[in-house]
Amino acid sequence: MQETVLPGHGSGGKLMNQLIRDVIKETLDSGGLQLDDSAILPVEGEQIVFTTDSYTITPIFFPGGNIGDLAINGTVNDLAVMGAIPRYLSCGLILEEGLPLDDLKRVLQSMRAAADRAGVKIVTGDTKVVEKGKGDKMFINTSGIGVLTQPLQRRDIQTGDKIIVNGTLGDHGIAVMAERNGLSFTEGLATDCAPLNLLIQPLIKAFPGKIRFIRDATRGGAASVLNEIVDGRRFSVRLIEEDIPVKDEVLGVCEILGIEPMYAANEGKIVIVVDPSVAADMVARMKELPFGQDAAVIGEVTGEFEGVVFMQTPVGGRRMLPLLTEDQLPRIC
Repeated sequence: MQETVLPGHGSGGKLMNQLIRDVIKETLDSGGLQLDDSAILPVEGEQIVFTTDSYTITPIFFPGGNIGDLAINGTVNDLAVMGAIPRYLSCGLILEEGLPLDDLKRVLQSMRAAADRAGVKIVTGDTKVVEKGKGDKMFINTSGIGVLTQPLQRRDIQTGDKIIVNGTLGDHGIAVMAERNGLSFTEGLATDCAPLNLLIQPLIKAFPGKIRFIRDATRGGAASVLNEIVDGRRFSVRLIEEDIPVKDEVLGVCEILGIEPMYAANEGKIVIVVDPSVAADMVARMKELPFGQDAAVIGEVTGEFEGVVFMQTPVGGRRMLPLLTEDQLPRIC
């Protein structure tokens, strides 16, 4: 275990998992800490879903969005992947001295528009200011409350289950990195940041009991989500490389920066594990819904190995996709 905090401790990879398990959980857990996208809290006959997230992205403005709508959609999505209907959010602002008020207003306007689109209300918050040089323009924390009216979308995963994504992978992470590195040839590439409750709730209703697992593929990308699924299990995940939707612009930037698209961050993409009997119908339904037009089956759960994720290439080879020690794309959300 490292003696100091490193950038990789916030990456979604091995270092972050170690920090959560060996330091945070070990110290804080008194029997009620739930290490999932959100915590399920029984309150007066209802199941309330509660989550919190912090956003430190740089730059705070990027193609197709900014730190404000990222904060709203990210927290909405953490509730939605549990099967909850998002209702209320808080907004905590940490502002650096010298931040132009016009930039703050622009971010807040984006937050309001994103909340309206997702059907949630911002109901409380807090504001702090730190001295110039003690922050990086702006950090945002958003906590969210939702109501679980359908069963929790966590069921036993079985061999033969199909892996589905709702669209092209890596858009957010690569758009931000292109902006950060001044890559002018990526004009048109933008974040995929979106409120996925508008996609997930119709799927839950259309395919009751058929969804085994949903998670949004943010830090560490789809590969990290799949590694969490197989960790310590007696099955593996086989991905079909030619079936994975990735934009040509994303592939181009990945080649230049030496990044694997499966590890690139997304803010509008989910990984779904489903009963194989409904996989084709679910993809067809997703294509009719918001943020699902490029949905695809990209692989399946298999008993060939235990606890690994691997890619089957077009020429018949296999390439392992292990959980990385740290993220290839720091401060991406």
